[in-house]
Order: sequence, then structure tokens, then C-alpha cells
Amino acid sequence: MRAPSAAESTRLGERFATLCRTYSPSGSEAGCASLVRSELAELGIPVDEDGAAAALRGDCGNLLARIPGSGAGSLLFCAHLDTVPAAAPIDPVLVDGYWQNSNDAILGADNKMAVAVLLELAHRLVAEPAGASVELLFTVGEEVGLVGAKEFEAGVLRSPFGYTFDAPIPLGGVVVSSPTYYRITAELRGVAVHAGVSPQDGRSAILAAARGIATMPLGRLDEETTANIGTIEGGTAVNIVPDRCRIVGEARSLDAARAEQVASELVACLADAANDPECECDLDVKVEREFDGFRVASSAPELMLLTAALRALGHEPSLISSGGGSDVNALRSKGCAVLNVGNGTERPHEPTERVSVAALEGTLELAIELVSRAGE
Repeated sequence: MRAPSAAESTRLGERFATLCRTYSPSGSEAGCASLVRSELAELGIPVDEDGAAAALRGDCGNLLARIPGSGAGSLLFCAHLDTVPAAAPIDPVLVDGYWQNSNDAILGADNKMAVAVLLELAHRLVAEPAGASVELLFTVGEEVGLVGAKEFEAGVLRSPFGYTFDAPIPLGGVVVSSPTYYRITAELRGVAVHAGVSPQDGRSAILAAARGIATMPLGRLDEETTANIGTIEGGTAVNIVPDRCRIVGEARSLDAARAEQVASELVACLADAANDPECECDLDVKVEREFDGFRVASSAPELMLLTAALRALGHEPSLISSGGGSDVNALRSKGCAVLNVGNGTERPHEPTERVSVAALEGTLELAIELVSRAGE
């Protein structure tokens, strides 16, 4: 298949800017989904929406579209419709070859650039049908725990494997391993008293939390494992011994057993502190396995096809071990062999987020090359 034309590149940039302007934080993706539905409908491509909206209390479910090919093969592409919340309106502008927000907020390239690419891919496949059929999956709620992908019924897919362009690494990068992730939410309850009159009669939930955190293994624990306490909140006034404290932490590891072990250690540290005679607080803890990790074998067909496509386009594949998660974690746990591919975005979730025109066009070119090779 031919490389993207000037007209396709122009349309890609314009669509990307329109998608970025469309505010779609997790749970409020309907506006962005409407743009996707409308454009695919104009191409004669039907779109199915699942029931994830009701399950997640959002305004939109996951969208799935299919573009038939002339052969028997099928390839999946996935992108998520949601972004993290924006602190200001999103006004995409081009500066020195990079798309960025003229206001002090995210751009939304994570993951609007992939949405734009997949829609342009659909235009190409309608105009110039390929050998392989293509499935386009647009998920919701990725930024809040991959919830849309978790709700998605992967059994409806016809593709044995696929790709998502959601890795903020240069083109050529491929995430081949990702951690198992545990979230720990703890509530400590003590006794509130006047801090200046009878502090000895109180039991400080914040003190118990602080002592527990001080003994925790946190940060980079080994090459494959990290742990962190992300938030701590409690107390009502400076002159009251705080009877409530809530903390939220996490444990991640490429070794699933190690991730579980570290999560248990964090809980044990809190339990020891809560039981200390100087604290004596009640403790409620919820430990949730948010997503499973994965490792991709070098012989996996999805990786072999991708590396061949990258090399054909002049990119030397760079195999990356990531400490983060994506829809790939949820989909692979359901048996769909998806890979997370570098898309060239920079500083996602930050006010300085940006993506180059070259990265947008290069990602489209890669998607086209993948479809072409899948058809062969």
C-alpha cells in the first residue's frame, strides 16, 4: 500500500485538532465518540456500542467497527477516547512542527492522536480495500484503571492480534512487558479529642498512618518492582487530634508474585502501626488487583509482524519494558494479543504535552504498513 498522501496528512492534522478540542475526560467521552461515529458513518462503516457506559456510570460505551478485506485475515487496532481532565480549554496550535495547546493544560494527544490515525486509516481502507479485514476498537475509561477495556467482551473480536498506539515513546518503540498492578486503599480510625486540653485521651489516625508509611518499602525496590503512597488525607482542624485518615498507594512488578508480596508488605506495615499501643487505631484496607502484567515472547506473531513493518519503514525496533499499564494489559488478559506501540507523543498528562506532525504521519504510515503485511 502507498504512503500517506499530502491530502491525507492534511486531513489527519485537521481531524486531530478537532478531536483535541472536544473535551472528553474519563466518563464523558460521548462528544468524542459522536465524532468517531459520524465520520465512520459517512464512510458507510457501521459502529456498535457495548454496555460499558451503564457499568461504568459514564455517557458512552466502547465502540467497535469493522472494515472488511478481500482475504481471510483480520487485524485489530485500538485507541482510547478519554483523556485526563484538562485544567484549561484545549486550543491546538502548530509550533515548529509540533502540535501543542496554546493554553496551560494538556493537549490530549494521549490518545487522540491514535483516534485520528485510525479514522484516517478507515478512509484509506474504504478507498483502497486491503487483503486483511480491520477491526477498530475505541475504548472508554482507560485513564481511570482501563475500565472500558475491562468491560469489553473480547470474544466478539475476529482478529487474533492487534495494536494500540498509546506508548509515549519514539516511533520504533514497542512495549513488550508491563507490570501487574495492585492498588491499596486504607482507612484508619482513631479517637478525636481537643489537642490542647486532653491529647493523651485521643488516638491519632494520622500518626498511625505516618508511622506505617515510614516503615514501608517504597520507591524503586528492584529492577522490576516499585511501590508508592500517592495520597494521604485526614483531620478536620489544627486543634483536634485527627480520628480519620485515608491513604492510597500502589505496588507494581513485572513479577506478579512479587507485586502481590509488596502489596501485602504495605498492608502489614499499616497493621503494625495501627496496633501499636501509642496509636491503637482501627484499620480497614482494600487491596485491588487493577490489572495483570504481561511479557511478549520474541517469537510472538504480533511482534514479528510489527518488527518487520517497522524495519520496512526505516525504524529499528526498540523493545521496551514499561512500568505503566494500558488497555493492552486488560485485552491481553482476555486472550487478545495486543501490543502497545510507540507513537512519538511527549510529556502526556502535562501542560507541555505535544506531538510532532512527523509522529502523526509516521504512525499512520505504520498502521497502513501493518494492514498491508497482514493481508499478505
